[in-house]
Formats: sequence, C-alpha cells, structure tokens
Amino acid sequence: MIELVAYTLAGIILYFGSDWILVQIENAAGRQFENRSLIFFAIILILALSSFAVIRLLTTEV
Repeated sequence: MIELVAYTLAGIILYFGSDWILVQIENAAGRQFENRSLIFFAIILILALSSFAVIRLLTTEV
C-alpha cells in the first residue's frame, strides 16, 4: 500500500517539477521551444526512471 502512495506522490511531484524545469530552461534561452512536449517528456522520463528506482530500493523488504 505504501508503494502506491509513494508512486502516486512521486508522479504528481515529477509532473509539476518537470514543468518548472522546462520553464526555467526556456527562460534561460529567452524563447519558448517549438517541440516543448518532447523536451518535457525527456525531462520527466529521466526523473521518473531515477526516482522510481529509488522508491523501489526504499520500499523493498529484505
């Protein structure tokens, strides 16, 4: 049950965090990117794979 809560919470945080990161990158570049959804996908994919691996390690019972 704790895994369900952890993954759900991580997904919500990743969504808003990835959007914030993308906006910061666009502000630094001084323009809005054409392929914004692809860049967002790349950001959230990298963060999701790493954070889900950490959750799996923390919730695995020995």
